[in-house]
Order: sequence, then structure tokens, then C-alpha cells
Amino acid sequence: MPDMSASASLALTHLVPLAKELDEDKVTPGVLGFIVFAVMALAVWALMKSMNRHMGRVDFPEESEGTGTEKAEAAGAAEKQG
Repeated sequence: MPDMSASASLALTHLVPLAKELDEDKVTPGVLGFIVFAVMALAVWALMKSMNRHMGRVDFPEESEGTGTEKAEAAGAAEKQG
């Protein structure tokens, strides 16, 4: 397995001259940063829309509120008689 520290130091030596060419007062995300942000925003919007559509399709049986209390009363009455 190759030594990763050697390749990391080699990469840094190639990147350091590129970093010195940039003006430290004028560094901005640029067009690429905007495009990445816009794509991520569109992806989140699409996922939210899809989630809402799928949640609307979910159908599960719900017991009415009275059913639970009636069952408890019936069980209590059965215990009193027995």
C-alpha cells in the first residue's frame, strides 16, 4: 500500500503556488459555487415535493376516539361481573 503522507505532501506542494496567485481580499465562491448551491437547492425542493406526494398517499386505519374508551369500559364491566 502506498504511503499516503507522501502523496498528500506532493499534492500540497503543487497547490501552494496556486494559492499564492489568488488575491486574499478578492476570494469569492464564484459561478461554480452558485451553480453548486442552485443544484442543491433544486434537489432539496424536488425531494420535499416528492415527500409531500408520498405522504399524501399513505393511508392507515385509525380507530375512532370512542372505540378505545368503549373497549376499556367493556373490560371494566366484565371484570366487575366475573
